[in-house]
Amino acid sequence: MTIDVRAPHPEYLAFWREHHICTLTTHRADGSPHVVPVCVTYDPEAGVARVITSKHSRKAANVLAADGPGGARVAVCQVSRGRWATLEGRARVRTEPEVVADAERRHEERYGRPPRENPERVVIEIAVDRAMGRA
Repeated sequence: MTIDVRAPHPEYLAFWREHHICTLTTHRADGSPHVVPVCVTYDPEAGVARVITSKHSRKAANVLAADGPGGARVAVCQVSRGRWATLEGRARVRTEPEVVADAERRHEERYGRPPRENPERVVIEIAVDRAMGRA
């Protein structure tokens, strides 16, 4: 089912606020998918999903390598029994300290704990343009 990215129904939004590990799919240089487990936060009012990671991670490298004018095409997904939710969009790597701090705060809010210390942290920020799921 297609979902309104900026005004998802309450059950869908509630699902994105629960504690779930997600997957992030980026693309390697050869076009093959790179799928890894991540923590994701979703801000439907801004139309943005965020993944915190190290600046030297493969996922950040994939986004940077594919980052064109619109960003790299990516997807994040979470599944719990018969419920699932996917967000797709264009990603870019953000390094500004205030952006990283905001993403860390959102991570702690969703996952109930601060992320581990990482002085090389960056944010993969996804401008969400498609949402699907069954929550």
